[in-house]
Amino acid sequence: MDVDNRTILTEFILLGFSADPHWQLILFGIFLTIYLMTLLGNMTLIILIRIDSRLHTPMYFFIGGLSFLDFWYNSVYIPKILVNCVSEDKRISLAGCGAQFFFSCVAAYTECYLLAAMAYDRHAAICSPLLYSSIMSTSLCAGLVGASYVGGFLNAIAHTANTFRLRFCGKNIIDHFFCDVLPLVKMSCTDTRVYVKILSSMVGFTVLSSILAILISYLNILLAILRIRSASGRRKAFSTCASHLVSVTLFYGSLLFMYSRPSSNYSLERDKVAAMFYTIINPLLNPFIYSLRNKDVKEAFKKLMQTIKQQT
Repeated sequence: MDVDNRTILTEFILLGFSADPHWQLILFGIFLTIYLMTLLGNMTLIILIRIDSRLHTPMYFFIGGLSFLDFWYNSVYIPKILVNCVSEDKRISLAGCGAQFFFSCVAAYTECYLLAAMAYDRHAAICSPLLYSSIMSTSLCAGLVGASYVGGFLNAIAHTANTFRLRFCGKNIIDHFFCDVLPLVKMSCTDTRVYVKILSSMVGFTVLSSILAILISYLNILLAILRIRSASGRRKAFSTCASHLVSVTLFYGSLLFMYSRPSSNYSLERDKVAAMFYTIINPLLNPFIYSLRNKDVKEAFKKLMQTIKQQT
């Protein structure tokens, strides 16, 4: 469609990671392996939490919620990456781009809120251990997880509606592996100053408020740990938070690197790497982060393997 002698784009071309056919086959194998490992890891963790009574605690309820989120988080990106690796047709329609953008926002915003809820759970466990069960009731845990998803969907609706009100023209090439904000803004043929301010306000409020909630929780956790007299007690208390801290660092670190820099420092190659961490690598690593050093999860896994052997 032509408007003011400019062609309004109705589809885009996702370049992905490489145009070299040889590299595309290698990347197909790498991303297929990552995808299968992510699905297997997160589904295994969800099943273990579901079937083992020792894991029926608030902490594992949130971990299960995070695994479920990561389970479909990767599914927003990797199937399209795999198709682009084996197909010469790398087009994506405006509607398809909008759908991918929307579910990408849902996953990212939901994870922001969910990680903050998990920090509050660790705060309650360490700062008020005797009241932990009553504070983190089943209804509160379900409410926090549900609120995280509701917040994710509401932010995604506002974010997507605001983005796709823009008109896109010029070259329809997106030098990225998914429909992201920064490449789309660069293709806009309308004034984006108001849009950028709204976007910055939305992302800034969500990310900074979530980080603030996490920092407040961990400040209180640190003060509580310092009051523990025995070294073994302090180590045990800290170990319950270590996995969550690693997950928070990976997710927010890559997210802040992506969206906190001025547009003058925008680099597609660097942003592809940063985007990979919070969209692909983090969902892959989370099951290992929350299970490798976790005695309860390892014992539940051994029990499951023994049950499977006995049945076969």
